[in-house]
Amino acid sequence: MNKPLLIEIGVEELPAIPFLNELPNIEKKWSDILEKNRLLCDFDFFYTPRRLVLWHREFQISQEDSVIEQFGAPVKIAYKDGIPTGAALGFAKKCGVDISEIGKIDQGKGEVLYFKQEVAGTQAKVLLNDMVNEFISSLNFGKSMRWASRTDSFIRPIRSLSIILGEEIVDAELFGVKSSNYSFAHRMVSYEPFTYSFAGDYFCKLDKNGVILYPDERREKILSQMKDIEQRHNVKIDIDKELLEEVVAITEYPTALIGQFDVEFLELPEEVIVTSMKEHQRYFAVYKNDKLTNNFIVVSNSKTEDFGYIISGNEKVLRPRLADAMFFYKNDIKKGLSNEGLKKLVFVEGLGSMYDKCEREAKIASYLADVFKVEEKELLQKAVMLSKADLMSEMVYEFTELQGLMGYYYAQIANEDKLVYTALKEQYLPDGEDSELPSNVFSSIVALSYKLDNLMGLFSVGKIPTGSKDPFGLRRAAAGIVKIAMEHKLAIDLSKIIDALSANYKNLDKKALIEFFTERLFKIFEVNPTVIKAVLASGETDIYKVSQKLCALNPIVQSDNFKEYVATFKRVANIIKDIDTSKALSIDEKLFENKEEIELYTKYTQISSKTYETYEEELEALFSLKTQLDNFFENVFVNHENEAIKTNRKNLIGLVYQGFKNIADIKEITI
Repeated sequence: MNKPLLIEIGVEELPAIPFLNELPNIEKKWSDILEKNRLLCDFDFFYTPRRLVLWHREFQISQEDSVIEQFGAPVKIAYKDGIPTGAALGFAKKCGVDISEIGKIDQGKGEVLYFKQEVAGTQAKVLLNDMVNEFISSLNFGKSMRWASRTDSFIRPIRSLSIILGEEIVDAELFGVKSSNYSFAHRMVSYEPFTYSFAGDYFCKLDKNGVILYPDERREKILSQMKDIEQRHNVKIDIDKELLEEVVAITEYPTALIGQFDVEFLELPEEVIVTSMKEHQRYFAVYKNDKLTNNFIVVSNSKTEDFGYIISGNEKVLRPRLADAMFFYKNDIKKGLSNEGLKKLVFVEGLGSMYDKCEREAKIASYLADVFKVEEKELLQKAVMLSKADLMSEMVYEFTELQGLMGYYYAQIANEDKLVYTALKEQYLPDGEDSELPSNVFSSIVALSYKLDNLMGLFSVGKIPTGSKDPFGLRRAAAGIVKIAMEHKLAIDLSKIIDALSANYKNLDKKALIEFFTERLFKIFEVNPTVIKAVLASGETDIYKVSQKLCALNPIVQSDNFKEYVATFKRVANIIKDIDTSKALSIDEKLFENKEEIELYTKYTQISSKTYETYEEELEALFSLKTQLDNFFENVFVNHENEAIKTNRKNLIGLVYQGFKNIADIKEITI
């Protein structure tokens, strides 16, 4: 028999960010508890800042009955002359019954002791108290707090608990709060709790008391109101998805309102205004004709007919925030960009100051400038040495996420070269999965220098990522290097870079860093892992060329007829496994006895003599050798009794293998 089950855990206002970080795990954790207790069913999870709700339309009122079977020792061991031995008595004790209740069963290998017990399912209301307590204990919000005289903790104090099965209040307790049939209205409706009789009554009364329980409904309400504001004011609201989810999580009855700040603050860089509004006030930015306006959107959690005082209150709060930003901005401009203060700012223990870091990055940039044939070396050195200067600015001290960006604005105001200030802006790119990349090679060198110094420097002092821990973002740095190489077609050879610059990094384990970087390739490229192994087995170390080879080879491996190809070309690898294909292989055409040898050699010579614009073209040509190879294997006996002919034939196959291995070692591929 099934009944509806409603669980509401009433809390003081939940902080949005910790809650949203845990949100993706919440339903799974409750589902696991249901399954463990043999009560698994469909359910919905809803939340507001003041309540966590689990709603089950059909919930088993009891576990299903179960049968427990236990098997013991062989009967010939359990009994001696008809008298139970210790093995039999121990089995009976384990089963919790008298020896007379123990049976026997033959499973095909002789009789063994057997006990079967039918167990009635436990009523759900007996289990729910422990289940809810386990669920709450499983939630991980980071920091937690204690309240009153309690020694246990949760993210916020728990003020109410309702576990209603059908119309019955289930006897339960959570953090000293007993289960009841009352809940709380929106704070602006009433501070007094309201009671309800069953789940349907709960949902109805919650709605009447100013609480929109469903997060999807709150989100749609906010978006609808924003759309209406856009139409009425002829503006465009920047709907930041993360901020939207945050305001959904902190409101029970949201209302989107448009406010205004003094137009003089538009003198500030756009990112400063947007960041200040978002981080400090949870406001959305408003644009008109692609330009930031002096408007903002605040999502109120108030339930009132007159929002005028709420709008004016938010305008009043925002003004000092922007006034502070303006003060920092003008002070920074007066001081100008200077990297002297970086000498007192520690980077990482063992790696000196941020100034020292800039000097190491400058050496990397100089090396890369030679590799990529960049002529603006003097500007490049200036850009690198100024790249971290804005860390000393008042603005970045207040808004750390604006580092690099403020350097861009301050360098622009100081009339630095466009290449320099653009590089300052783009030095940390890419900084995420879908991030933009540096816009030119000059900026790419600055960004690469930053990432390469992080990798070599931190590896040299033992700050190597372990497991899921990567506090310095070295995995992201490695991925960024690959993406930049691919975007700008840059020949980045990590092995050569380390060799050229290792003197600046004492105790750097080159092998460990190369292995770490290689492992990242398996995460970055969504291809058959053995394709990556095959390309790396070619000996290629240029990251851009590795990426090009992968992009060329993987579609072929994924094709329907690749199994036919791989059989032929693995046979090639097997035949030449005892010859050194790293050396030049000589062919004597006079030793050819079969037309298949001549045809294969002629076709291979034609292919190898051509120049190919892409690896795709070269692979297509090499794979076209399949017909000649199959004919060769069918009609030519490689292990000829004449040693010279035998060697000549193996060398011919070895040439084909070498041609492929310039791109990838095909024998490494498995499908």
